Amino acid sequence: MHKKEQIFEALNWASSYLSENAREEAAARILLQHVLGVSHAGLLASLRDELGELDSEQFWNLVRQFAKGTPVQHLTGYEMFYGREFSVNPDVLIPRPETEELVEETLAAIRVNIRVPSPKIADIGTGSGIIAITMKKELPSSEVTATDISPEALAVARQNAAALEADINFKLGDLLDPLKGRKWDVILSNPPYIAHSEADGMADTVKDYEPHSALFAEENGLALYHKMMEGIPDLLNKPGIVGVEIGHLQGEAVKTMMKKAFPQAEIYVKKDINKNDRMVFCINR
Repeated sequence: MHKKEQIFEALNWASSYLSENAREEAAARILLQHVLGVSHAGLLASLRDELGELDSEQFWNLVRQFAKGTPVQHLTGYEMFYGREFSVNPDVLIPRPETEELVEETLAAIRVNIRVPSPKIADIGTGSGIIAITMKKELPSSEVTATDISPEALAVARQNAAALEADINFKLGDLLDPLKGRKWDVILSNPPYIAHSEADGMADTVKDYEPHSALFAEENGLALYHKMMEGIPDLLNKPGIVGVEIGHLQGEAVKTMMKKAFPQAEIYVKKDINKNDRMVFCINR
């Protein structure tokens, strides 16, 4: 590795190195943008520039860490969600594009079914706060409460809410416990839903670096849906909406639970962009 290498040379070398280590080559570009503090367009405009010695050292350090399995989001410290930048660390789940679809579907359902000017929205197991904060930013008149059992996760969520100027009521506690004593118009959750038996087939970048408490659940991943569906009917207004993210094989099981909890409501499974079952919604009219 030369001290006086051009940016495009470093990028090509790093991409090849990641490919040889069976890692995503595109991470090289993301990490180099992070080191240089530039956008994708800014990087393209500077490809013929020399990469400074300190920048080069930092870049190669990050590339090697990524090659060993550290998620790129843990190296840069953030991930984009719904067009906004969210801080992430090993205490929270890294935001996924599928969860953007949960938000999108919820916003559409609220427009059609919820007539109150300031809907009361609850996000159970908020993690980094992506669902709660995005709902507040997209519906500024809403009143949003976010819960988590992890103090460390709530600290990250509070940091994100402050950075994005979102007024969220954060509560520490297990599942529905912090929500009791009042009624809600919308209840959302992306709970842990992976069965412990699936761990061996998971990517090391997920299994070894993201919090297991946010990934795995008992009863083949269905335990937390069972617990939530027992208590949600007492907490939901009419009309009201429940939306949960699910594993791609859990659609029918969670739909059945929801139908038992709300026998008269409209219950449906929504597929994600990859045509996998990904969300179950209840419209309680």
